[in-house]
Amino acid sequence: MSPYLSQPRKNKDPLHGMTLSNIVSQLVDEYGWDELAVELKLNCFKSNPSLKSSLTFLRKTPWAREKVESFYINSLKKSK
Repeated sequence: MSPYLSQPRKNKDPLHGMTLSNIVSQLVDEYGWDELAVELKLNCFKSNPSLKSSLTFLRKTPWAREKVESFYINSLKKSK
């Protein structure tokens, strides 16, 4: 058997294996709701924010989800 086949492939996508819930939770832990509201300008982070309501909104609104995912990826790059 080839040694290349026995090694697991590393996916270069930083979102690989991440759920939206994990992403939002990590961002809230790092930045807090108030900072996310300022940075992303999304009402789900401004008006009575909660994980459940934010996830509901983000799952129904593709452009907002992309904005949060991009912010998450950029925050990973800054922390390196």
